[in-house]
Amino acid sequence: MDTTTPTGIPTTHRVDSARSWVVLGSTFLTLFTVFGVAYSFGEFFGPMADEFGTSRSATAFFFSITTFAYFGLGIVSGRIADRIGPRRVLIFGAVCMVTGLFLTAEVSSIQLGYLTYGLGVGIGVACCYVPMVAAVGGWFEQKRTMALGLAVAGIGLGTLVLVPLVEWVIEQNGWRDAYRLLGAISAVLLAIAAFGAHRPPGSSATPLPLRESIGGRIDFTLLYVSSFFLSAALFTPFVFLADYIETTGTDGSAAVLLGLIGMSSIVGRLGFGAIAAKIGTIALFRLSCTGLGLSFLLWIIADTNYVLLVVFALVLGVAYGGIIALSPAVVAELFGIVGMGGVLGALYTANGFGGLVGPPVMGRIIDTSGHTAAQWTALVSGLIGASLLFKVVPRNDESVA
Repeated sequence: MDTTTPTGIPTTHRVDSARSWVVLGSTFLTLFTVFGVAYSFGEFFGPMADEFGTSRSATAFFFSITTFAYFGLGIVSGRIADRIGPRRVLIFGAVCMVTGLFLTAEVSSIQLGYLTYGLGVGIGVACCYVPMVAAVGGWFEQKRTMALGLAVAGIGLGTLVLVPLVEWVIEQNGWRDAYRLLGAISAVLLAIAAFGAHRPPGSSATPLPLRESIGGRIDFTLLYVSSFFLSAALFTPFVFLADYIETTGTDGSAAVLLGLIGMSSIVGRLGFGAIAAKIGTIALFRLSCTGLGLSFLLWIIADTNYVLLVVFALVLGVAYGGIIALSPAVVAELFGIVGMGGVLGALYTANGFGGLVGPPVMGRIIDTSGHTAAQWTALVSGLIGASLLFKVVPRNDESVA
């Protein structure tokens, strides 16, 4: 039986082959791990603020540095992965993340935590996220949008599983042991994931310089500014939801709400990815972003009603899941897949700036004016981001769907 292409490439190493699904599974496990760790920070927020005696804004900056690092450095990790493949980049990121988590468990001040967690986890996620998502985009052609949706569903499942686990460990043994446990989990899972981090076929082609790929492109500018405003809104509940539940005396668990965001985001990632080919990737992306912005209105209306907070978490999660699943497909449609890691990394720096600015600003607003003012700010920020996307013109290239 012929197992090679006319060019001598084994059929198992082609796009849409068995190896493509191995890479998808590896990416799922990678994103399960790194974002389960990153998005569990809300559970550490209160205990760390209490121990170090820091304000909401100062404690939120802990998360902001991390977010800025992993989105801001994605332009570097993505470009390196375009040239040498994702495996070595992933391994380097895993070492940084595991080291950072174990060191954070030993810090004696919030400032040291900025360094150990912010850089350790930040570099770790940067080296795992963009390179692996771009790899999935390169390994699939016929079912690219669906494959990307499946891969990034790992983010939602990681949030669903690891956040409640972290909450339980903190209650039983304190926040330092929780970081040690996350370090051990990350070491094992990322080592397994590295085995499936194969370089996409055809990726040896030299990508265009980044400035030629995106320079002067109004659609990239619109996506970039939109991502900044959407990220500033999105990270608000991840950082402050636990604080909101405690401060308002709401009868319910913040970990459950964050877990529901993760669970419903899986629905958004899988469901939106499956129907994107029918109504258009960019049109569905606009819908997801609009839904994210409007979800904060539900949070404002809910106040201390836990049932309505559950509805807010579900709506936010579905919209957020759709954004994460569709944004790589949008990049592939507008800019192509050659050099996709670099373009995607460049775009994600906007998320990094949104994550750097958003949480400390929201923390400051909460400290001075209360949670409701921050919720309205997040609502406006999300809707500004969504509105900009209506000026992005689809290329109508069916080959990338």
